[in-house]
Amino acid sequence: MSKRTPWPMVVPVGTKNVGTATVRDDTQLSMSTAQRLLYQKTGVPPQTSALDDPTDPFDPSLIRQHPAAVAAKRPAKYRNTKCEHEGIKFDSQKERSHWFHLVQQQAAGLISDLKLQVPFVLTARKQRDDGTWERASKYVADFTYMRDGKLVVEDVKSVATRKNRTYIQKRKQMLEKHDITVKEI
Repeated sequence: MSKRTPWPMVVPVGTKNVGTATVRDDTQLSMSTAQRLLYQKTGVPPQTSALDDPTDPFDPSLIRQHPAAVAAKRPAKYRNTKCEHEGIKFDSQKERSHWFHLVQQQAAGLISDLKLQVPFVLTARKQRDDGTWERASKYVADFTYMRDGKLVVEDVKSVATRKNRTYIQKRKQMLEKHDITVKEI
């Protein structure tokens, strides 16, 4: 058995082999497989990376990624498009459109006291036997307004969101606790 060389191992310049291992020549630029294929196809040698050259005046922070390289944003679960109008944020274009309709009705005097995103407490906050607290449960209505002296609660729902179990349960609790029927749009 041979004696090992202490680390870090120093290999003199120009050495081709150390024992049975071949010494890699770092002075030559190595090409990746993609660069090699492009070189074979076009005949144009690859450029060195600007990030490797400290004397290069180019600022690497200015490099912009190709749009395809940026991770694509996942679409919303129910394919709604969030939007904004005059600083008011809406969860969907359908909700914003209905808001415009209700504003016109209020201007015409058909409804009054129009509000949006109104919370209703369904279950109050309570303390458990072990001293920890159970959070309150609430339902947030998209729109509320008064029509003919009666409170109307509206929620903009798609066919898919009307079937949501949590929404159905909260809609039933609204009827039981507050005696309010949620009108689905």
